[in-house]
Order: sequence, then C-alpha cells, then structure tokens
Amino acid sequence: MSVYAPGALVAARGREWVVLPGSDDDLLVLRPLGGGPDDTAAVLPALEEVVPASFAPPGSGDLGDGVSAWMLRAALRTGFRSSGGPFRSLAGLAVEPRAYQYVPLMLALRQSPVRLLIGDDVGIGKTIEAGLIAAELIAQGDVRRLAVLASPALAEQWQAELATKFGIDAVVVLPSTAARLSRGLMLNESLFDRHPFVVVSTDFIKMPARRAEFLNHCPELVIVDEVHNAVADGASPLNAGTAGHAARTQRYDLLQRVAADPARHVVLVTATPHSGKEAGFRNLLGLLDPSLASVDLEKVTDRVRLARHFVQRRRADIRRYLSEDTVFPSDRLTKEAPYHLSPEYAAFANRLLEYARGRVSDDAGTPLHRRVRWWSALALLRAMASSPAAAAATLRTRASALGANTPEEADAIGRAAVLDHGTEDSLEGADTAPGADLSDGADDDDTDYGAEAASPGRREHRRLVDLARAAEALEGTGKDRKLGALIDEVKELLAEGADPIVFCRFLATADYVAEELGRALAKARLEVQVAAVTGELPPAVREARIAELVAAPGRHVLVATDCLSEGVNLQEHFQAVVHYDLAWNPTRHEQREGRVDRFGQRADIVRAVTIYGLDNGVDRIVLDVLVRKHEAIRRDTGVSVPVPDESDNVVEALVTGLVLAPSAGRGRQLSLGFDPNEQLSLDLDLAAGRDKLHQAWESAAAREHASRTKYAQEAVHPEEVLREVTAARAALGDREEVAELSVKALAALGAPVRGGKDKWTIDVSAIPSALRESLPAGLVAPLVLHRDLPVPAGHAVADRSDPTVEAVARYVLDTALDPLAPHRVASRAGAVRTSAVARRTTLVLLRARLHLDLPGATGLRQMVAEEARLAAFAGPATAPEWLDDEATTALLAARPDGNIDPEQAAQLLGAVTDNLSMLSQHFDTVADQLAREMLDAHRRVRVGANAPLRGLAVRAQHPVDVLGVYLYLPLPAR
Repeated sequence: MSVYAPGALVAARGREWVVLPGSDDDLLVLRPLGGGPDDTAAVLPALEEVVPASFAPPGSGDLGDGVSAWMLRAALRTGFRSSGGPFRSLAGLAVEPRAYQYVPLMLALRQSPVRLLIGDDVGIGKTIEAGLIAAELIAQGDVRRLAVLASPALAEQWQAELATKFGIDAVVVLPSTAARLSRGLMLNESLFDRHPFVVVSTDFIKMPARRAEFLNHCPELVIVDEVHNAVADGASPLNAGTAGHAARTQRYDLLQRVAADPARHVVLVTATPHSGKEAGFRNLLGLLDPSLASVDLEKVTDRVRLARHFVQRRRADIRRYLSEDTVFPSDRLTKEAPYHLSPEYAAFANRLLEYARGRVSDDAGTPLHRRVRWWSALALLRAMASSPAAAAATLRTRASALGANTPEEADAIGRAAVLDHGTEDSLEGADTAPGADLSDGADDDDTDYGAEAASPGRREHRRLVDLARAAEALEGTGKDRKLGALIDEVKELLAEGADPIVFCRFLATADYVAEELGRALAKARLEVQVAAVTGELPPAVREARIAELVAAPGRHVLVATDCLSEGVNLQEHFQAVVHYDLAWNPTRHEQREGRVDRFGQRADIVRAVTIYGLDNGVDRIVLDVLVRKHEAIRRDTGVSVPVPDESDNVVEALVTGLVLAPSAGRGRQLSLGFDPNEQLSLDLDLAAGRDKLHQAWESAAAREHASRTKYAQEAVHPEEVLREVTAARAALGDREEVAELSVKALAALGAPVRGGKDKWTIDVSAIPSALRESLPAGLVAPLVLHRDLPVPAGHAVADRSDPTVEAVARYVLDTALDPLAPHRVASRAGAVRTSAVARRTTLVLLRARLHLDLPGATGLRQMVAEEARLAAFAGPATAPEWLDDEATTALLAARPDGNIDPEQAAQLLGAVTDNLSMLSQHFDTVADQLAREMLDAHRRVRVGANAPLRGLAVRAQHPVDVLGVYLYLPLPAR
C-alpha cells in the first residue's frame, strides 16, 4: 500500500495529479486532474519530487464575469475524460453515439456473458454499436482481448474504425500479414496472445490448421461482421455440395466452436439476420444460445426472451428517436436508362449467340464436358452484355469450370462465376472474366496454324480469338451505345450536383469504362476526375486510390466492381450509383446503393440509375424477373429481401430458353421482342417457374416485414434509454453547450466568428499560438464548425469527441486553473447583480473524485473517476440556506443586470472562501449523494446480469475540490 492512497492529490513535475490504483511506495501511477487514460504517467518518488497537494480555492485574482464563469463549467464537463458514470468508455471515445445506438450497449451490459445479435438496417451504424460494446467491456475490465472476424476487404476498415473512434489499436490478420505477426513468438505463444486486439479474415482463419490455433487462443470477446455469410441454412437442392455451401459450413463450424465457450462474449452483426430462410435464422440464433434455436416465435414469452439478445431497427424506427433526429437521405430516386445495340454490336451478339448455341447443342464428350461447355456459353452471354472488353477477356480466358472433377462441381463453379450465386459470400476475385476457352494447351496469340493442320482444339481456339478481335473492334462510343448511354447519364448526374459510383460486373469492364469515360468527360471540358477500383487491387490499395481520387480538385467519378459493394462507406464523397451491369442477384443492387444511401450522407436525395439493353436478351430477363421485382417488394413492404434460392434455377432456365432457341417458332423458347414496350413472353413451363419464384419471394418479404414487428426491441424501453442518455450527456456536456463553449471561447480569444444556428466560420489565425498549434492537422482555413453531423472533411463538429472541441476545452480549463496564464477566458470566480435572485446567493462549482470497484470476469477492478457538480446557498457562508437541484441549475441561466465594484466583489468572494471549512461537510454530502447516484446507475444498466453486480461499489473522496465560486446579488431597491 502506497503512502498516497488512490484518489489523493499530489504535486509533481509542476502540476497536480490524482493517484491511481496500482500505485505503491516505489512507483506512483498518476493522472492529471481532468485528464484521461492517455495522460497517465508513472513517477518514481525516489527520483522525482512528489509532495501532497491540496486544491486551492479561487482568490481575487480569479474574478471574472458571468460568461467566463459559465465557460469554466462547460469546459470542465466537455474536457472530462474519466467520468464516473455506468458507461465507462464514453468519456474517452472519439465519437458521440446517437441515442438509439445506446440500446445494443444497454442490452449487452445486462448479460453475462454478452450474447447479442445486432441486425439493424444498412447504414444505421452497426459498426459503431459493436465497437461501443467492445470499448465498454474493455474499459470495465471485463475484456482484455478482442477479435473481429470480417471479410478481408473490410478488415482494414474495421481496424481504422476501432483506432480512430474507440482508441482500440488492433492488428489485421490476413494471409499477407500472418507470417510477419508471428515472427519472434515464444514457444507455445500465439499471435493472438501477443496481439490482444485483432481483426481477422474469416476465410483465412476458418481453415482447420489456423482454426485450431485461433480456438486455442481465442479472445474473451469475438465480434463477427456480416455474420449471414457464415450461417449454414441447410443443404438445399440448389446449393448442397457447392463451394459456397462448403465455405459457409466451415465458417459456421468455426463460430459454433467459438460460441461453445460459455464465458465468451459474442456479438454478431448483419443487416439481414432473417430473410425468410427459417433454418438459417435458427442456426444464427443458436450461436447466441443453443436453446434459442428452438424458441416458438409465435409465443409472446419466447419473443420477449429473444429480445434480450436481438436488436433490429429500420431507418424509420430511428429517424427520430427520443427527440433526436438522425439524418438520412430523404429519398432515393431511381431511374432506368435503356439503350439499343448498334448494328455492329447486334451483329456481333448474334454471331456470339450462334456460337454459344452450337457449343451447347454439341453432345460429344462426357457429362462433365457438356456442363463445362454450358457454363462457358453462359459466360459469353454475360460478358457480351457487359462490354466489348469483358467479352474479349472472356473469349481469351480458359473457362473457370475446367478445374471441376464432376458435373456437380462444374455447376457450383459456374453458378458462382456466372449467376452471381452466393452474393453473400466473399466478393474477392468475383470480378474476373469467367472464361470460355475449352481447348487444351491453347495460347492467346494470333498465329495462323492453317485449317488442315490445326487440331480441333486449335481450330476452336482460333475461332475464339477471331471473336475476341471482333469484340475489341466494338470498343468506344461509336459502336458501344451502352457506353454512350453511361456518358450521358454521368453528365446529367454531375449537372445535378451528384458525384456517382459506376458499378460494373467485370474488372475488364471497369477498366474499359473508366478509360473511355475519362476521355469523354475531358473532351467535354469538364473538370472531372475518374478512377477505377477492382478486385485486382489489394484492399489497402483500393482505399488509397479512392482517397487519391477524392482529394483531387474538381468533381469525381468512381468506377468499381462489386468488391466495393459490401461494407465500404462512400457516402462522404458520392451521392449516386449507376448500375452499368445488371447483377444477376438484385441483393447486390441494394448493397451497391447502400454505399451512398446511409447515415452520414449530406445530400437530401441519392440517385440510382440502372442501364440495360433493350435488345441484348440477357438484360431483359434479369430486369423483368429479378431487379424490378426486388424494387417493387422494397417499395411495397419497406424491407429488402434477398431473392430466394430458387432464383438461380429460374434464371438458368430462362437463359437456357434464350440460348437453345434456334429460331422463332421452333422448340421450347421465350420470345424477346426488340420493342422496348413489349413484355417478355414465356412458354407455360418457364412462366410457371417465374411465377413460383415471385410467390416464394413475396412470402419471404411478408415474413420479413412481419418479423420487424415480431422481433421489435422491447427488452430496453425508450424511457430507460432516455434516462441513461440524459444522465451521460449531463455529466459530459450536451451538444448545445459544446457548441456555445467552442464559439464563445474562440471569440474571446480573438477569433472573428461569422454565421450561426447550424454552422460557424471562424478565423483562428489570431488566437494564442499554444491553442492554434494544438488544433488537429488537416483543418481547412478558416475553421468551419458545424452543430451536427455529418460534416465535410477538414471541418469540425460541436461534439465533445471532436479533436478541435477537445483542444479548445482543454485550453480553457488549463488556463483557468493557472493563475499565471496570459490568456484566460474562463474564471474561477465572479460576482454579478441580477434580477434572478431576491437575496445574496452563492453558486459553487465542485469536482468530486470517486472510487469505483467494478467487478469483471478477471476480478475486481479499482478506478478513480471525476465528476462536476453544483451546489448553491442563499445568505452568508456562515449560515447557508441550501437550494435544491432545480433552483441551483436555474442560476446558470441568470443574466447580469448590473455591475459590482471590483473591490466589493473581492471582499464578498473572501467572505465565502474564508469560510469554506464550514461548507465542506455539505460538499462532502453532495459527493456522497453523487456516489450513491452513480452506484444506482451502474446497477440499473446491469439489471439481470447478476455476476457483474457482486462487489460493485462507488465511494466519494473527501474533501471535494472547489473549482469555482460565483456570487449573485439582487438589484438594489429603488
């Protein structure tokens, strides 16, 4: 035990510090008053002078006016980084959660261990909600190690979010980083022991050898992002035995083993927890608790039980929550942009179609060879509908299904490469050309081998090369009218003030479109920067290319493949999406549009343009059968439901009709009219398949729509959230107070301020250099301060977590407490005459230090926190009449109506400060009451979690610091 007890004040290194738990006689762990964990220092008393300290009361040199007195209190609350409230992490976060984002946190704190499924809609902020839970469990000492399982494309984004918003420095574990992270490990030490916080590629860690290491050293908390990718939903006739199904099974097996530890905290995150696939939803619930997989969701009692582990909100649920508005785009304007093939492109399409029909009708070879030929034919149609570049790349590439050993494997590879089957699986590498070349030993050259000498394989390859040359001859706006339609749509979007993202299916298309689009916009003398991002680039390079694009002057167009369609936030710089290629699974359309239509989008309206061919056959099928139906369901029910599994069978059957129909009026066919007003005409069997698909889809949508009510969050009531959010923000300062402090402080320090209400423009060039140099790098000049999110890059927001606000609050507080500081805008004392009081009244600003005993999984953790409180009395200090909380708080709004002579003000202040010992008992009572309130709050948010309540305690340190004394005198009688 140290001679300095935790919570005691000491002086060292020219300032005052609070002694923290863990100190002893040889080593003191100290935190400066008002500081946070990052300010903690270790001091050796044997080498540095450490003496007891007491906090001196304000003196006559601290006198100021009413505004400067208010500023001290506001700066104190805004600058707190170690609050005593039940949410231990809030004071140290670099983000202020929205009110609705407290709900998952409150659910988590009521569980031991935490088992939670966050199923909020796209763009609501599930990453913030999961990160908030992680930060809180770490701050409370319940968790020392964390693993986030995510797709490789999102791993670095998770790493950045954890670091910048929650102060959690995680390493990324990918195939490219695992070897480096494992260097220098000791015997039996795992990289998961060496690195307490990790973001891990789910696909990397699911393999048996790596999985065993991860499970043997698995952290106490595991967050699983996009968990729907890992849920096994039964071996349906469509996907049983496919590569995607096998990958899902491996992921699900991994998560089952992770969740099998009854003490492990598990947080699952997905925007599509339930989409009509009951088996998948049940398996997902089983990861939280095996018994939840069999609950009867028609029973109220079982739904209430589920609600303790499951939170799911739509945008409409939280757009206005607890009188707080969350800004989303008010509308999503959709548009279809049709085009006709040019005569040259139509001739090429017919030539390619005839070739595909010939390959499919060839009965030679084994069943495996016939299935490979079938998928290569579909690949050609898919690529032809995308672009000449994609068609050429496919024609010059070996068929992806050639690696199959059985017809079933060929079907699995083909569906993944051609039909967009398994959209929910990893999109990495999915944008490469699927391939059409089936010849053995074929090479991509133009050598003329001679018709007689060439083998059948050589002749086939030669024919593909000729088709590839024909495709390449179609490149450019002259013969590629789809490209021309895109250029027109992009120009229109730019004219409307929207910077678009153009989504393509194949990387060859994306590169081609980016080059041609950039050339056309430059020819039109538009200052527009164009860049392409595809799966060919590593995730870090993609981020760097996007950052380089948006940093360039002028307007911006991003051309991308679906490697960016899931999880990547692009709403800050882009306001529109163009579907250059129709996805053969409309869920991808929703994912693409979700990159810009989400919280943080500053545009009131986002736009989505779908380009499709009226006469290329393929687009008409996908648009009529899938895309339009998906949009109709979303519009009618308010929810987006993934297309049922049967879609692949139906689309495959429809395209089969197109490929196998040799001519009109012969065979089993569908009629594709070239008139844009003509509807698809299907034969009876195909129409029945389409109708069956739509019926299944509508049923799934109805179940999903009903589930939003059935699984509505009732375990945490709005009034409970309101109470805790209000208490947290009262302790730490609300947005209005933070905005007023920032503006008034900077103005008092010599910065001209323009604007008001929602935004201020502030010239900070003349403020004291000590503050100017502490402002964050990257701010634009002059400083632009916004009242609320979202804000452009380089601007500041009136949020206590904003680095600019934090620097201003810290400067105001530090200079107020330093009697020698040259630029003090806040004062520790003041005296005003006001009509708000009828007799002399004194307001005292107190800072209480609280000792917290927080039980956790690793035992009892002791902490010291700080809180600000006000106390007020009427009459002299020798006979005070204490005011209640309401009357005390009302004094903060009192307006000065008259001046007081400085000598009289100093005399009146001395009469209070000379008698503070007579008031200290009441101040200690205030601190003890605060400790009881904090204890009640800690118990309240953990109701139901019995284990974490045992040993919980909060005690106040005596005596309390007196930071400020402010006198209010009545106006003289007339």
